[in-house]
Amino acid sequence: SDLAKGAFHTVIGEVDEKIDAKKVKRAIICSGRVYYDLVNARRERAQNDTAIIRIEQLYPFPHKAFAAELKKFPNLAEVVWAQDEPQNQGPWFQTQHNIFENLESGQKLAYAGRPPSASPAVGYYDKHFAQQKALLETAFSKLKGFVLTK
Repeated sequence: SDLAKGAFHTVIGEVDEKIDAKKVKRAIICSGRVYYDLVNARRERAQNDTAIIRIEQLYPFPHKAFAAELKKFPNLAEVVWAQDEPQNQGPWFQTQHNIFENLESGQKLAYAGRPPSASPAVGYYDKHFAQQKALLETAFSKLKGFVLTK
């Protein structure tokens, strides 16, 4: 009976009570364990103007639940999809159009993650660590590279 309590949530919104929804300018969207790296990086940076939203169901995309989370942040200007996998192997290409569809006019969408690769992992700890550090830096820094504006 312990396992029967609660329910599956297709989207898990910001859970940190220190994050004031009115001050949020950026939302980082993710799925999976990268969430914990993002939370730790935000804490280290004391970047309380950034919300982190988890998408637990990628297909079919939970448009209503996702849109409801974004609407909680009236000053949201930037949305960043963050993933551990290389760009061509994770959910980014299958999810970006669904995220973009839920943005308001003027909001920007960008990607933070590993570059495209033929292999799912680099195979060297130092390179993996450098890529993970770059992923986190990109997620919290000024938008650059390929950015979509609605």
